[in-house]
Amino acid sequence: MSTPQTTPKKRLSTKAKATEKYQVGTAAKIIIYAILVLLTLVFLGPIFFILLNSFKSKFSIADQPFVLPTGDMFVGWENYITGLQLSGFASAIFWSFFITICSVIVIVFFCAMTAYYITRVKTWWTTALYYMFVFSMVVPFQMVMFPTVKISDMLHLGNPWGIVVLYLGFGAGLSVFMYSGFIKSIPLEIEEAAMIDGCNPIQTYFRIVMPMLKPTAITVAILNTMWVWNDFLLPYLVIGLSRPEYRTIPVVVQFLVGSNGNRDIGALMAMLVLAIIPIVVFYIAAQRYIIEGVAAGAVKG
Repeated sequence: MSTPQTTPKKRLSTKAKATEKYQVGTAAKIIIYAILVLLTLVFLGPIFFILLNSFKSKFSIADQPFVLPTGDMFVGWENYITGLQLSGFASAIFWSFFITICSVIVIVFFCAMTAYYITRVKTWWTTALYYMFVFSMVVPFQMVMFPTVKISDMLHLGNPWGIVVLYLGFGAGLSVFMYSGFIKSIPLEIEEAAMIDGCNPIQTYFRIVMPMLKPTAITVAILNTMWVWNDFLLPYLVIGLSRPEYRTIPVVVQFLVGSNGNRDIGALMAMLVLAIIPIVVFYIAAQRYIIEGVAAGAVKG
């Protein structure tokens, strides 16, 4: 039986459709890349603006903020030296690192155990506790700002250790939610096998479950590091006014603004650059773990 032959007209039509489809696909890619480049410029623009103006005199910043620092506008490292002399930046760097590291450690450690307990122990009150953590994610900080300040004063939390406790409370919602989604995917048979081998619940958690939580734990650590490091409002309300010796970098930068709005805008820009550098370096080094952790939680949760 002979097979029907494709006519030249039909072959030409198929080739034209393929060419048209290729052109449409290429045009779509060009549009997508153009949008991505535009978004990159939008997000990197403020950082470049701050870096650019950190080398200008304050009068040049006010008159020509978008001009490259050349000639008389260029002041070199003068703004950085002035900012360090005026702001107590060295102390702020230490306390920012201390508060960030301690807060992230307690969030990662305690929220993982909490999520494991409320996921594996099925009672009405663990379910209620889980939904309370979820509900805390949607409550704006401004709604609880004044009660938090009042309670922190009553409990004498206006110090670096006290603010670590506050960060644990505010960061627990998202962290427990992420951990719970991952723990639900861990087969119970693995934990039962460990118990048959002689592990008690604590040994099962630390030897079996905790190593399996590594992708989510890294993601939780990265997200909370960026949040705590850049946070201004909570340190300002709790320790920024009453305990100036414990001010963090965002609070110190804000206090470069003097009375009646007077400020050295050049020194302010220089200090913002120094505040941005550590967290940008940290994010670039850890960004692949964010993708891995989010993908792990999305697939297994």
